[in-house]
Amino acid sequence: MLIGELSRRTGVNAHQLRYYEAQGLLDAERGANGYREYDEGAVLRVKQIRHLLGAGLSSEDIAYLLPCATGEAPDLLGCPELLTAMRSRLRRLDEQMSRLARSRDALAHYIETADRTTAGSRPCPGDTGQERVPA
Repeated sequence: MLIGELSRRTGVNAHQLRYYEAQGLLDAERGANGYREYDEGAVLRVKQIRHLLGAGLSSEDIAYLLPCATGEAPDLLGCPELLTAMRSRLRRLDEQMSRLARSRDALAHYIETADRTTAGSRPCPGDTGQERVPA
């Protein structure tokens, strides 16, 4: 099948499919006309890639995991190296979430403090009356 059909069948645009190919996640043959030609298995492979991307994995992580993937969801066949890589990624996500939670708490505290002091509202030093904080 050509890239347009693969795009229609998976809901993934052709630009992304070419990116997956460039990252080594998806294979295509070239026809005599130079067009990419995908086999039927490409539909499943793209669905697996999308699910793994949705789990927050990088294309590098996915390239490592795909040989162990079965089914659309996909299920991953465990091996020590695979489990080590996934646990490492999970630790990095946990650390990011922890940093974000601390940032959120600090910002909420600043908002709460500022809200309490707006009763006798006066302009902030250097205030020009224009909003400077991006939404």
